Amino acid sequence: MHIADTGPAPLVTAIERLARENADFRSTLWTGTNLQITLMSILPGADIGLEQHLTHDQLLCIVRGTARVRMGHDVDSLQEWYASPGDVVVVPAGMWHDLVSLDPEPLRLYSVYAPPQHAHGTIHVSRDAALAAEAPRPS
Repeated sequence: MHIADTGPAPLVTAIERLARENADFRSTLWTGTNLQITLMSILPGADIGLEQHLTHDQLLCIVRGTARVRMGHDVDSLQEWYASPGDVVVVPAGMWHDLVSLDPEPLRLYSVYAPPQHAHGTIHVSRDAALAAEAPRPS
């Protein structure tokens, strides 16, 4: 099931159901001028990869599975938490962060970026596809 990005049109949807059914590593659900919603599925034992968004705040909402969350201002001194369905993880701009899927089933979540982080209509079927798409291009 691939989700179509319907932004910036108005949207009313069962987001938790869509997140539970999504099998893509990352798929944009809605992209507007100031906000973006993505659905994510992270395979057991996999992670999103340690990253930092300098100009974006992010909200991660867990709908299935358990995640180990690492976050901090410095990659050498990350704090650690655990998040389960119903939990949200708030990542302020500039904060290093990573989520690791801990259960035998994929971790399912939706993420809100403000402002948008990915191109409208982005679908990354796997983490490898996401890394390849976001790799710097030689000039």
